[in-house]
Amino acid sequence: MTGEKWVRIVTAQTPTNIAVIKYWGKRDETLILPVNDSISVTLDPNHLCTTTTVAEISLGGGRFQSCLREIRKRASDVEDEKKGIKIAKKDWENLHVHIASYNNFPTAAGLASSAAGLACLVYSLAKLMNVKEDEGQLSAIARQGSGSACRSLYGGFVKWIMGNNEDGSDSLAVQVADEKHWDDLVILIAVVSAQQKETSSTSGMRESVETSLLLKHRAQEVVPKRIVQMEEAIKTKDFTSFAQLTCADSNQFHAVCLDTSPPIFYMNDTSHKIISIVEKWNRAEGTPQVAYTFDAGPNAVLIARNRKAASELLKRLLFYFPPGADADLNSYLIGDKSILEDAGVKEMKDVESLPSPPGEISSQKYAGDVNYFICTRPGRGPIVDTVYDGYESTAGKTSYQQGKVLGLQENSSLVIFL
Repeated sequence: MTGEKWVRIVTAQTPTNIAVIKYWGKRDETLILPVNDSISVTLDPNHLCTTTTVAEISLGGGRFQSCLREIRKRASDVEDEKKGIKIAKKDWENLHVHIASYNNFPTAAGLASSAAGLACLVYSLAKLMNVKEDEGQLSAIARQGSGSACRSLYGGFVKWIMGNNEDGSDSLAVQVADEKHWDDLVILIAVVSAQQKETSSTSGMRESVETSLLLKHRAQEVVPKRIVQMEEAIKTKDFTSFAQLTCADSNQFHAVCLDTSPPIFYMNDTSHKIISIVEKWNRAEGTPQVAYTFDAGPNAVLIARNRKAASELLKRLLFYFPPGADADLNSYLIGDKSILEDAGVKEMKDVESLPSPPGEISSQKYAGDVNYFICTRPGRGPIVDTVYDGYESTAGKTSYQQGKVLGLQENSSLVIFL
């Protein structure tokens, strides 16, 4: 390395994911090894992902340090003859990381914010330090930061294999199908609450493992069969099976939480109303139009079989959960706003004139019970936006401290070593 002050920057973008076969419970708290396999769908990072900008802080916390330590072990030399920069593998041990991160969606509210954050950290560090391992091997490192993070290293549909080895070397993610495989699917997320949940996933899992007999039965008897069935449903694009498995697994996960002592309540009354709306509609149609799933929080992730079903779902949701008095339509639905046009909704008066859904007896509305909706779809895995090597200047330092170096875009991750 030269004696001059320099900066190396990697900017990356990493999505979140939502499990359709849930991960709940660890057999090893330190290595974060699960009690069962799980399957998730990666969400489009244009709508939900992690944004990280620079701050003058050191990377702390046991899980963060574990990820950093594992990446440093695998680091390679980095050299740029034109710029006179050479970083030997051993140098990475002495360089300091500066990172500050935020999500463009609610944190700690049951939308896998930790998965996006830790996956982004591991992926960015790996590219920064010229790590040669592939996404599957990186997923085993991301898992040590946050279990579900391993599934955010791939796009589309992803399986986290629980593994059997005590060191966790075989507990990693594999892609079941990419994001283009089933591109008919449309995903609507009802953000019921952006508040941090009362019981964290970490403590909730620990209590369930210690006290819930249903969790043991689920992990040993139920999930292994569902994993096989879900993989088949995804590969054959069998939405009926996919929806039935997704809803059943979500309900059983929350039953495990209730079976825990003391019981854990992640869903609320609005969550239950949304389930009722979807269940009644699916039964009326005779075949599932929408699958619902809830992670450790009250927010509903609703997966529609196609665009037509998604627009019908949105009309139902807007009928029962119209914006509050101080809300506007533009901020009430974010992400892919074109779904509003498909639903024939262009302005607030269109929401107010929506008819009661066919076959519904009750027309009671719950204005304000949903904060906002997100429309998205299955998305790709992480990507590198930019890699930058250069010497620091006063202007440059000010620039990257503000998170604007290299025109840093929203929905990205920035990692800097000095």
